[in-house]
Amino acid sequence: MRLEAKEFIKMQIKILLAISFFMLLTSGFVMAQSVGNVIEDESDLYASTKQVNQFFRRFNGEEDLKGERLYPEDKGYRDQELRKKYLDILFDLDNKLITSGLKTEFINHSLDKNDPVYLEFLGGDWFAEVTTTFLYLGKEQYLTLFLQLEKDTVGSKWVISNVFFEPFARIFANQDSLRSAGQKFLHPMSHELDFMNLVRTFESKSTLEHYLAWKYHPDYLTLFIYEFKKGNLVFKTINKVKFHFFQVDGWYFELSDFNRKGYNTGWLISSLSKINNEEKELLMKYIYHE
Repeated sequence: MRLEAKEFIKMQIKILLAISFFMLLTSGFVMAQSVGNVIEDESDLYASTKQVNQFFRRFNGEEDLKGERLYPEDKGYRDQELRKKYLDILFDLDNKLITSGLKTEFINHSLDKNDPVYLEFLGGDWFAEVTTTFLYLGKEQYLTLFLQLEKDTVGSKWVISNVFFEPFARIFANQDSLRSAGQKFLHPMSHELDFMNLVRTFESKSTLEHYLAWKYHPDYLTLFIYEFKKGNLVFKTINKVKFHFFQVDGWYFELSDFNRKGYNTGWLISSLSKINNEEKELLMKYIYHE
């Protein structure tokens, strides 16, 4: 009986050892998986361009691959190989309109050995477009603010430079359409009549633009300030922010924020075009809804 009891005890010990070994293996696997996830999460963190300032640094090669900022005295500062690695991942890869050929041409232009292109935060040709929601006469409406950096006595600051608001746009007739339809006008000898024929100008609200100078352009920013001060416009929230860049000669790109899983996240180039000076003017008018 004692022999059988000893054998039973030995068997129990073997079973307990086997269970312990299995649990150790399982916990090790879970631990390794956990460490792997942490490493992957950190890679996501390094790959994501979390701030607009960081986009500037990565574009210029002023940040190492661990996200540490580089200064002019540092060895890797503005290194071309480093810049190329970053430029390859600073695009929205889901946008099929940015072809690999267009992207490569832009990167090669920016990395030109004889004349490399670096983005300037202050003084560079770029501005912000901010889509907001306001209450206008009690009704929620989208309103677009355009902001740019302006030098001040103590440095620089963001200022509102332009506004687009659909209710304002509906008030004014399009000058080009007036021109094609045939313009009403005051006779060139109206001064001899002491401009008494001005009565025609104010006969109808819809025809007033006929009597304005062709160079006239509605000033939505002044209207915005007026309506805000009158209490007709009340700020509610910010919906979306993006940036327009004209700093790379012969090119335009748009910068947008992408909040999604994976490595291709954060502030990325969401639109890219080759443009000349004439196309730039047309594009600016399109952006400002002119």
